[in-house]
Amino acid sequence: MLDKILVTGGAGFIGSHIAEHLVKQGKKVIVIDDLSGGFRDNVPEDAEFIEGNILNVKLLENLFKQNNITHVYHLAAYAAEGLSHFIKRFNYNNNLIGSVNLINLAVNCNAKCFVFTSSIAVYGSGQEPFSENITPAPEDSYGIAKYAVEQELKISHEMFGLNYIIFRPHNVYGERQNIGDRYRNVIGIFMNQLMNGEALTIFGDGKQTRAFSYIDDVALPIANSGFMIKCYNKTFNIGADQPYSVATLGKVVAEQMGKIPKIQYLEARNEVKHAYSDHAKSKKYFSDFITNVSLDEGIKRMADWVK
Repeated sequence: MLDKILVTGGAGFIGSHIAEHLVKQGKKVIVIDDLSGGFRDNVPEDAEFIEGNILNVKLLENLFKQNNITHVYHLAAYAAEGLSHFIKRFNYNNNLIGSVNLINLAVNCNAKCFVFTSSIAVYGSGQEPFSENITPAPEDSYGIAKYAVEQELKISHEMFGLNYIIFRPHNVYGERQNIGDRYRNVIGIFMNQLMNGEALTIFGDGKQTRAFSYIDDVALPIANSGFMIKCYNKTFNIGADQPYSVATLGKVVAEQMGKIPKIQYLEARNEVKHAYSDHAKSKKYFSDFITNVSLDEGIKRMADWVK
């Protein structure tokens, strides 16, 4: 039987790249997205597109029944760690309840594998670099929702045999990222500010560190994972190794955009000071798909796309 793959959030940034990789491999891909954060033009030409929300259970039931879905790549989410404290009901509806809808249907249709894009947010402010072996302790509602979905997948595997793969990416950037979002994705925010002649806004002293991950080093391993049985029922950190301060990031973005930046320092936010992960496990399993694009090169590619 031909594999049929559902990519939720496939019109979004990461989801569209994963859908594109799957289509290039000759897979039958169905994308569902409500276009609240993604764009129709991002969907690969050879993928079927359904505009809809994963909270619409009837729509999902019909989709699964009519297409005999074999693999689910779940990326639909509202990613807003800092904002999630203030939009708790919205956060849990979209990031938890919608995910549970998909898990239930994947179980009912005997899907071969459920690939879930979680987040580094599940770790909270533990000792970095974060390892998959440490017990998550999320500190915001977004991270709590993501961790709850991880637990639901593990329970569904134990009770019903649903195979899963969990990825915890972090600070992903690159072509197709929505640079018009002024609340999420610092590289996109910086590029937007530079294009509009605005000062780069940095919260606190700018010494907080993150490891910024170029899209290809995240999307390609995730896309291939669903067909790698050795990866089933495992959790992986995925992304760049080298952390940079936000202040240093601003300089790199400005240089690649050909701009001389002005900096506006704002009051520090309630956020994790340092966040980056250990990737020894993902390198062991996905070495053929990780190219380790440097920060300068990745931002250059994104800047060329933005321009």
